[in-house]
Amino acid sequence: MTRLLKIDVYTDVVCPWCVVGSARLDTAIASLPEDVEVVVENHPFYLDANTPAEGVVVADMIREKYGKDPAEMWERVESEAKKAGVELDLSQQPRMFPTKKAHTITRLAKPLGNQHELANAIANAYFLEHRQINDDNVLADIAVEYGFDRGDALDAMNDDNELALTEQLANDAAAQGIRGVPFFVFGEKYALSGAQPAEVFDRALAQTLEEL
Repeated sequence: MTRLLKIDVYTDVVCPWCVVGSARLDTAIASLPEDVEVVVENHPFYLDANTPAEGVVVADMIREKYGKDPAEMWERVESEAKKAGVELDLSQQPRMFPTKKAHTITRLAKPLGNQHELANAIANAYFLEHRQINDDNVLADIAVEYGFDRGDALDAMNDDNELALTEQLANDAAAQGIRGVPFFVFGEKYALSGAQPAEVFDRALAQTLEEL
């Protein structure tokens, strides 16, 4: 008999720790028994809701916000990413952009059953391929690879109603007490915040499955 496990994922595609957390989640899911069917639902969250349309220079933002050398902070994320099998070089993606359109496309992929894969693809395009994910055509190119009609994708990411709903959902997540991402909820019971070590994801899945 198949066991159904739902995982709610709150990430932002310009969040490097989310890349690490998603990779560790995916590894943990891949090791589950064959009788477990996993449904991952992605939810919008803004790493920085005040990012201007033209984006910000990440290194400058880090210096201003944290008073630290960006390379020092990047090295820690890159090291953890490497442990998760991801080769990150954060110096290669200098700008952080607003992500409302990316979240909208991801949200609308729910009927296609590949929200999580699409969110990962957008994040990988940004961090690993150094593409400009604030560009409608870049997002549309990725969306087409995950089952969207190109025209529909372009229309959706520029639909005021769809964008407003994404904004509301992102605000709701913050209002519910989610202060940072990645943030995971397993089986609507157990929450996990941050890109925790791989064994923490394994334990969270095991504990949730025990109670199904």
